[in-house]
Amino acid sequence: MNIALVGYGKMGKIIEQIALERGHQISAKIDIDTLSTFNSETFSTVDVAIEFTSPHTALQNILTCIELSTPVVCGSTGWLADLSVVEDKISTKGGSFLYSSNFSIGVNIFFEVNKKLAQLMNGIPQYDVSIREVHHTQKKDAPSGTAITLAEGVIENNNAKNSWVNHESDVKNELQIVSERIDPFPGLHEVKYSSSIDDIIITHNAHNRNGFALGAVMAAEFIHNKKGIFTMKDVLGFGN
Repeated sequence: MNIALVGYGKMGKIIEQIALERGHQISAKIDIDTLSTFNSETFSTVDVAIEFTSPHTALQNILTCIELSTPVVCGSTGWLADLSVVEDKISTKGGSFLYSSNFSIGVNIFFEVNKKLAQLMNGIPQYDVSIREVHHTQKKDAPSGTAITLAEGVIENNNAKNSWVNHESDVKNELQIVSERIDPFPGLHEVKYSSSIDDIIITHNAHNRNGFALGAVMAAEFIHNKKGIFTMKDVLGFGN
């Protein structure tokens, strides 16, 4: 495939390396200073765009790709309040879009384990659940998109919590997410069920960013020549 990298920071460079290892070509590298590449002849040859930028630029980049009929895989977080705009654009324009708060295969397995544990703990009031996430200081959004996905997985499967907050909380129905920023730190996520007797903790600890990049390239391979809106559950065959 011919891949465009929209965002050529640390993640973009790792994605480039893995894409090349898997036999793909990088046809375009676009950042804030080279947005005109979207309108170039080079971009017209792109099969899939992989977008990893910032909460402030992701939406426009996604909409531009859809307008140009280029399938887009997005790993930027912090912009999901506008997800309906993308969904409407796909509905009217057609095209292909795949978003994930985290492309790591291990994290996506972790998401499913988290939901199952929340179901098992439902109706057991002795335990209170909380989430902790740790990232490097350059991460612009807090809580992380991964932590939000974990929180949503708990809320959807456990009646004890109906909302999440990004601070410590003693409110019974609030799920607290504590965010820490430490360098260097690729990413740690912890879901903890605590009681006076014991704790049950599940943890995903990323050793580096390679897992995120591999998953993004796999997502690009999956979305190529498809139409619609997809997630990593589709890529990994986890079903609904």
